[in-house]
Amino acid sequence: MYPRRRSLLLAAAGTTAAVAVPTTTAAAVPATATADSHPPGRPIVIGHRGAAGWRPEHTASSYTYAVQTGADWIEPDLVPTKDHVLVVRHENEISQTTDVSAHPEFADRRTTKTVDGRSVTGWFTEDFTLAELKTLRAVERLPLVRNRNTVFDGRDRVLTFQEVVDLARGLSKTYGRTVAVFPETKHPTYFRSIGLPLEPKLASVIRRGRLGRRECVVQSFEPTSLQRIAAERLGVPLWQALGTTGGPYDLVSAGDPTTYKDMMTPAGLARIAAYAGWIGPDKSSLVGTSLLADAHAAGLRVGPYTFRAENQFLPAELRRGSGANDFGDAFAEYALYFGMGVDAVVTDFPDLAVLARRG
Repeated sequence: MYPRRRSLLLAAAGTTAAVAVPTTTAAAVPATATADSHPPGRPIVIGHRGAAGWRPEHTASSYTYAVQTGADWIEPDLVPTKDHVLVVRHENEISQTTDVSAHPEFADRRTTKTVDGRSVTGWFTEDFTLAELKTLRAVERLPLVRNRNTVFDGRDRVLTFQEVVDLARGLSKTYGRTVAVFPETKHPTYFRSIGLPLEPKLASVIRRGRLGRRECVVQSFEPTSLQRIAAERLGVPLWQALGTTGGPYDLVSAGDPTTYKDMMTPAGLARIAAYAGWIGPDKSSLVGTSLLADAHAAGLRVGPYTFRAENQFLPAELRRGSGANDFGDAFAEYALYFGMGVDAVVTDFPDLAVLARRG
């Protein structure tokens, strides 16, 4: 169905010995594994922060373009304001994604904080009210990589999660198909520690909007955050995101030695399946391993991240031209992963993924 290149054929390898995913204080409630009506063999295309390859991320323009070009789901990253409203930004530090540094009235808000064990300097959403954030404008986060996107700098405001839900529903009506929202809880342990927990506010938006399993899938890198959402019994699928090094910060901060590598063993996957229906590994984690087969055997769907078109994000054999930011053969990479049997792809270029899915 999806042709593979000889140079990219995968050799399945065994996984390491199983190490238990931790028992946490939140109840592990089984979640529904499916969130869509897509038939087998038709992977879901998820617009990563919208269509971040073509528009500044997490903006109405980015989300709209993603859906216009065929994305099935759109992804907002959730962080709170000082008045505890969920807004969508890649990080709570906003100097790279807004024009906050050009606002002299907020110069004294610049500070240094420790977030998930890292020292970060800048401006943080939790130090601004929603009204204050609404005076800012979004800018391209990677201007040296995606200079073309800077033409849209200053055109979009910061959105609340509720506004993204409303936008998705409006786009669903316009295009005659259900567009799901795919929110990620960002730094949930950190925000809980400063009295701004994400999960209750997220649950409130889901309940108030009566979002069903086809309209919302919640993701996080922190299992305790997902387990808190599972305990809310919202009826929406949950997605355990998996990093490539170290372990989830909620476990690290609690002194639990479990790593992402441990979570990707058969035993770890079985534990994830007790509260989530999906895993989202880095795409590199599927190369030369049995992770995809093991996850499917555990009843989990698999959606690797993040697919991009620029050379620097592609395997060497798929790069074209001499520049790191020239476009390479992204279609060959999609064909490879679709041929492997992934259930979804998380991509900055949903239009390219949709075209690749057509074969």
